[in-house]
Amino acid sequence: QLQLVESGGGLVQPGGSLTLACAASGFTLDYYDIGWFRQAPGKEREGVSCVSSSGSSTNFAGSVKGRFIIWRDNAKNTVYLKMNSLKPEDTAVYYCAAGVPDSDYVWDDERWFDYWGQGTQVTVSS
Repeated sequence: QLQLVESGGGLVQPGGSLTLACAASGFTLDYYDIGWFRQAPGKEREGVSCVSSSGSSTNFAGSVKGRFIIWRDNAKNTVYLKMNSLKPEDTAVYYCAAGVPDSDYVWDDERWFDYWGQGTQVTVSS
């Protein structure tokens, strides 16, 4: 069975940091782009960040650019997202997803991703 499992979510104060992990089972992530998406209460799910299969290219939503870092360790079959300077607006369920880019690829369009994790809750509150 092909699965992605997110971990590392929890409660953090504004200005704090949190690192999420996305681990694959049943397949290897070496040839997949990995995206992080999030959905806040009452809002649409949105793309947060994406890292290419090689790890050489990354994308970030404007709202998190400069605050979040994404990287991957293919040997551990895991992708990480470190979130710095967290704001209450970052509160959401965070999902990781794996996909193979094709023509007309849009990094924050969930239609391009084949496998999804169950999500992990991140709450930023004082």
